[in-house]
Amino acid sequence: MKIAILGITGSIGESALEIIKHHPEVFEIVFASANSNYTKLYDIAKDFKIPIIAITDKSLKINHSDDRVKLYKGQDDLIQLIKNEDYDILINAVSGSDGLPYTMATINRGKNLALANKESLVMAGHLVADILKTKDSKILPIDSEHSAIFQIIHGHEKPEIRNIHLTASGGPFRTLPLSDFDYIELKQVLKHPVWEMGTKVTIDSATMMNKGLEVIEAHWLFDMPYDNIKAIIHPQSIIHSLVEFVDGSFIAQMSKPSMQLPILYALTYPIHYPSDKVQTSLEAISSLTFEPICRERYPLFFTAVEAGKIGGLLPTVLNAANEKVIDLFLKDKIKFKDIADKVEKIVSKYKNIKNPDLETILKTNEEIKNNKNFDGIL
Repeated sequence: MKIAILGITGSIGESALEIIKHHPEVFEIVFASANSNYTKLYDIAKDFKIPIIAITDKSLKINHSDDRVKLYKGQDDLIQLIKNEDYDILINAVSGSDGLPYTMATINRGKNLALANKESLVMAGHLVADILKTKDSKILPIDSEHSAIFQIIHGHEKPEIRNIHLTASGGPFRTLPLSDFDYIELKQVLKHPVWEMGTKVTIDSATMMNKGLEVIEAHWLFDMPYDNIKAIIHPQSIIHSLVEFVDGSFIAQMSKPSMQLPILYALTYPIHYPSDKVQTSLEAISSLTFEPICRERYPLFFTAVEAGKIGGLLPTVLNAANEKVIDLFLKDKIKFKDIADKVEKIVSKYKNIKNPDLETILKTNEEIKNNKNFDGIL
């Protein structure tokens, strides 16, 4: 199988490389990209014999002299690779809104997409759904929660399903007294209790924005009404999601926390391919517990779900505002507790557009990132 991997130097890319390294008889990487980490990208290309690489940050000055590895630069070049190169499936593990154009290029070509970039569906789920009606592309989810649902519902008809239940770890501040939220520091935010992830998604886990975005993503992936998509805190992160059927039964997908399992399933769908990379000991699991999501502790989750229900341009505004505010937090310009308040104020400021086209979505995303028209919010 020929694979393209976008965002190969990040945590999802690293997990994908572990899978590919242990199954060289099955997988071959034909091109890969990173935003700016040329050194790591080039080292990966040498180790895995990848003939084509792309760096999307065009401002970098790179001295590349290896004829065995062809280097491209910029988003436009990468999109041309997506449109023209020979591959069977593309893994989109690009962080944030930057991943949307690559999702659109992949499915417009009719190629299968292993999707870790939830923002693609948050911002343009309606556009993606329309394209998929006319193309042979399949979207195979890599997020552990959506992969779990995808595995569970395989072979079941939609009328059989009452609800889907996404699980959440609760992040690093699940038990922190609310009175201490004023004093949270970045190093605490980045210390996730279960998962090792990139900076942005780790912060989203702490605010629970990631779970709100995943609810929106689930709506588009599984064509489920928002009222039938639930979320619950499960601190052990052993159950990755559950499906509730109309007869009252629940089916859960379980394993120890590892992104390698959902990546492998996306690449080998519809079969579960033999692998010993993820081993789960039932004897080692002391308990499985669940808690409701507290609005006072995680206000961004509820802001995100409401934006998803309203739809239109609002999810793009939500996502762009979140990315912008996180950038301010990383630069130590605001406190952790300010993130939710500022995102909510930006979302409430924007006039919604019911069915935005891709140009409007991308333009609005850039406007917010460039801090336009905020009247002192940022």
